[in-house]
Amino acid sequence: MDTISYKTISANKATVDKQWVLIDADGQTLGRMCSQVARLLRGKHKPSFTPHVDCGDNVIVINSEKINLTGNKWNDKTYIRHTGYPGGQRSLTATELFGKDPSRLVEKSVKGMLPKNKLGAALFRNLTVVTGTAHKHEAQKPTVINLNEFK
Repeated sequence: MDTISYKTISANKATVDKQWVLIDADGQTLGRMCSQVARLLRGKHKPSFTPHVDCGDNVIVINSEKINLTGNKWNDKTYIRHTGYPGGQRSLTATELFGKDPSRLVEKSVKGMLPKNKLGAALFRNLTVVTGTAHKHEAQKPTVINLNEFK
């Protein structure tokens, strides 16, 4: 046969091209923004996407205190956790969680959109969510992505 190769090339830890990306959450809807962030973290926007490898980008989300929730989600959406003791179920509304720490609202939303395994935990470590515009990753020179134009 000819010398043309039709082999599928899989990315691995050494061959992935990880970038630093900055996203401004000002005026964005929570779920729509977080699904794009999860896509960037997973690496599904890259042609070299490999399902079992961390080939996504490092994402920094700024202005997490300026996100929007549609409808009555501020009061109706609940976040449930359990202490581990009998009768230890606790819940917070989106307003209460936002009052404690606005960045946790974004983090919980993105974490729920990632795989529930070791790879998902590794991908979640590539996410940084901050309140305000100051973040500690200026040295990495992140590229700014406008989610309204990103496909």
